[in-house]
Amino acid sequence: MGATEHVVEGENKEGRKEDGKERVDEVVEEEKEGEKLDLEKGPVGAVVVEDSKGLERFEDERDHFHVSMLQRLNPTNPLRIVINGGTRVATPSPSQSSRFQPTPPPPRSQPRSTPTPQPSVTTLNSRRFTNKLALLLYLVHKVAAIALVCFLIFKGIQGLIDGSNPAKRKEERVLKYLLPQVEAASLLSITLAFAWQKALREWPQIMVYFILWCTFFMSLSAGILLVCFQKPATDGVGVCFIAFAIGNGLYACWVSQRVGFCCKVLLKSLEPVDKFRDLNQPAYWMLGAGFLWMSLWILAVVGALNFYYPALVIIALLLSLCWTTEVMRNVVNLTVSRVIALYYLRGMQSNTQFCFQRALTRNLGSACLGSLFVPAIEAMRIIARGLNLLEGEDEFMFSCAHCCLNVMQSIFRYGNGWAYVQIAAYGKGFVRASQDTWALFEREEMEPIVDSDMMSAICFLTGVCSGSICVIMVAAWTAKVHQPFTATISLLAFFIGYLMTRIAMALPHACVSCYYVCYAENPENRLFDKTIKERLELIKAGRDVVVPTPRVPRRFTR
Repeated sequence: MGATEHVVEGENKEGRKEDGKERVDEVVEEEKEGEKLDLEKGPVGAVVVEDSKGLERFEDERDHFHVSMLQRLNPTNPLRIVINGGTRVATPSPSQSSRFQPTPPPPRSQPRSTPTPQPSVTTLNSRRFTNKLALLLYLVHKVAAIALVCFLIFKGIQGLIDGSNPAKRKEERVLKYLLPQVEAASLLSITLAFAWQKALREWPQIMVYFILWCTFFMSLSAGILLVCFQKPATDGVGVCFIAFAIGNGLYACWVSQRVGFCCKVLLKSLEPVDKFRDLNQPAYWMLGAGFLWMSLWILAVVGALNFYYPALVIIALLLSLCWTTEVMRNVVNLTVSRVIALYYLRGMQSNTQFCFQRALTRNLGSACLGSLFVPAIEAMRIIARGLNLLEGEDEFMFSCAHCCLNVMQSIFRYGNGWAYVQIAAYGKGFVRASQDTWALFEREEMEPIVDSDMMSAICFLTGVCSGSICVIMVAAWTAKVHQPFTATISLLAFFIGYLMTRIAMALPHACVSCYYVCYAENPENRLFDKTIKERLELIKAGRDVVVPTPRVPRRFTR
């Protein structure tokens, strides 16, 4: 059909030429007559030649046609319509055409097109291990810590068995007057941890105020109690508690304008917790493991008294304990973050046990790396902000305050506590998750809100409050039975109470983090209300103040 239409079109074109100049070559006419076959037998078509070199042009066009046919057309289609220069040409399949046409010359080599690389799609079920180097370092540290603890326990038992050893009496005294208090502090801290978490989930609006001021009174009471013993060691520890209580009171007054918004976010972020009845099980397991490890750890401290350089060994054990408990806390954080994040992002109700296993295996490296750097980064950031408070306007004594703060803000982009949400949800590395999370906050202009978030401070103060309560109990107990150990056991009880409480408080902290990060990723999600949106509008309109960093008035700097 296409060939016939092409012939008719050529004849009409020649009929319109009234000047009688017909320039059709006879050779081309013979080719046309020989190629007028039935379409099913594979005719190639006719070509009208308008000059004396029509045959050469016909062969060139035929070769070009076969090349284009091989490159563009589907070889399985028996009928093809090629639009070439506005002319429709019907062509046969290659199998049929080969029976009636000579084999065309091989086409010119065409450069292969390089496929455009497509952006990698972020998956919610990544199977790779994150931050393998940090995971390897933590495992090596853990093996060394277990070996050291076992060795020191053996040395302690050896010292108790050997009656001629002069350290035997000292070890017996330590076991009698130190071990019971430490174990009691561990049990008390676990009880307080779950009490704080339960109360915060039931009455979030009341508990935020209560934690702020209860920490003030408890730390102040612990400091006064230690000072009353009138010993140099207890006086030094007591003064530290009193100084912290004063700073805590000033902070509670400073953030009073932010408490209302913090309560709203906390109340909204804790709503999905009721949908997952077993969400608290990872915290149970981590607190149980922490209690067992601390029991062995205190026995190792007793054995260190019968070893070389006991002070350095005890400091090393304390640093190992801090890193281990911080990793436990972040394992709970990652577990809760994955469950809540998948609920916000996909509406899924995930299996808590599966998320817990994932946090203990594939994401453990990120938990180890974050546990090592995030507390240090946040502490240095607080110090930089403190220097900025004292800066004043002349910048004479603290000319480097802005520089320090800007450096810490830059470091904060590469390592922050908000990263755990994307680590848990997408399986990203710690540094990349920190960068992507902060980029989401910048895209939605949420930096003032997340930068002034109080939840991390509330969890920290809860741990301090539990530690202070443990200090009050242990100090009163030890002063009654063996007063020389009061300062040492008080510090030990404070660290135990603080660390154990932080593990349990990882659940509400993770819920709030998921609320902010998932909102930044998809603000139009129906699971979110207008709390953050209205807050942003108030900030942009200048009707809501996010408690800016105060400056020393000019009249005091002259």
